[in-house]
Amino acid sequence: MRDAPPSGAHTIPTDLALTPISAATLARTTRPTGAPSIVYADPSVEHEVVDPLRGSFAEFARPTGADLMARTAPIVPWIQARREARVWPYARAVNGGIGATAHAEGETAEVREGLNFATQDYLSLSSHPAVLDAAEFALRRYGVHSGGSSALQGRSDISRALEREIGDALEMDHVVLFSSGWGAAFGVVTALVRPADHIIMDRLSHASLQTGAGAATANITRIEHLSCEALRLALQEVRASDNENGILVITEGLFSMDSDSPNLRSMQAICREYRATLLVDVAHDFGSLGPDGTGHIGREEMLGEIDIVMGAFSKTFGSNGGFVATRHSGVRSYVEAFGGPHAFSNSMSPIQIATVRESLRIVRSDEGEERRRSLMLNVNTLRAALAAHGLRCMGDPSAVVPVLIGHTALARLASGEVLRQGLFSNLVEFPAVGVRAARFRMQVQSSHTPTQALEAAAITAAAIESGKAELEARKEGRREMKSTSYIVTPLETGVAR
Repeated sequence: MRDAPPSGAHTIPTDLALTPISAATLARTTRPTGAPSIVYADPSVEHEVVDPLRGSFAEFARPTGADLMARTAPIVPWIQARREARVWPYARAVNGGIGATAHAEGETAEVREGLNFATQDYLSLSSHPAVLDAAEFALRRYGVHSGGSSALQGRSDISRALEREIGDALEMDHVVLFSSGWGAAFGVVTALVRPADHIIMDRLSHASLQTGAGAATANITRIEHLSCEALRLALQEVRASDNENGILVITEGLFSMDSDSPNLRSMQAICREYRATLLVDVAHDFGSLGPDGTGHIGREEMLGEIDIVMGAFSKTFGSNGGFVATRHSGVRSYVEAFGGPHAFSNSMSPIQIATVRESLRIVRSDEGEERRRSLMLNVNTLRAALAAHGLRCMGDPSAVVPVLIGHTALARLASGEVLRQGLFSNLVEFPAVGVRAARFRMQVQSSHTPTQALEAAAITAAAIESGKAELEARKEGRREMKSTSYIVTPLETGVAR
């Protein structure tokens, strides 16, 4: 039995604990209790009781105080309280391959086995025998390490071959490889955009693109999701006052938090009308959707017509890594020279290169088409089953199935319950998505079966109902969420009393 909270500790009324902190309060608070921001300018001790159903990472994003280490302390008891209440679904460690089922260990050291709808391996190629053979061959011939950046002898004959093969798939003349998808996104934006230039981007663009935009220029306009009308208005506004500098427009082939796609043909036409350059991130659809795996660009018959295409290999191609593709030789030269993650990070390892090459070969083959059919059968089965349980699946059918829950506290309770019932499914909450827009982001693989999809839907629905019952009991005062009293010091992590 736990000790009583120390004298002076913050206590949280049950009804208040269920009320999300609004975005407007984030500048004033750093804590799930809603207490004002605390500046750790001296070694005073702070006591509080943390509610694991309240708060978000956003509240800790702008800490104050002169000591960079000391001001990180308040986040620790919040994370620990969520761990102890079994509503911390992050940082699990798998014990083996990433197939349709998995063994995984959480940060509480509990090992679970269950259905795996939390892995990015859309065509299940990471365990494909031909992919494993290709990786082993590269290991024996080239070793485990690239030995340098692509600018300094980190390239190889097989990496050059991969560049050509990606270019052929996307009908692009020039391809630059990166050691991560994040690096590709950040690298291409910062390589091309200068401080006087402008960026117009879908407000839901990947964090890597958002970070790259912020590093490149202060002239950033975030427009309404998928809106060509908003794009045109933003371009008109920029060109009304600036005809001298460049404009980079950023969108994605498939938005992974919402599973929806823009009208790429219209966007490219609008960009050309206003002398803007269009960049499309195809991380989630290249390989898994479209004719021959060419994603939404292929679906819209826009291969070779988009100004710049970038993507990641980690979703469908069984490996880390990323790329930038274009038909413009100058763009390639600038990305190679000024794309920092390309020039100053070691290039992809030979094993990664071989893995992606063989995966790409399968993606473009009859087997790849069959795997995409299996994937979509599982996707449609899962979406239909979730809908039958009264749950809302967002967007269009793809390997990503976002299941909207809304209330953050309910989503956290459901995330703990799905794990207890034998389902791995990723929770996404504010600020990764909007306030009261928490959701499960279920990720489907071609190696799943329709039966597994039905079971996953049933577990998800039952977990959400269980969470609702828990919230109702708590609201009526019949049950309290387990919380812990902590001492938070400037230089130490939270210690349970």
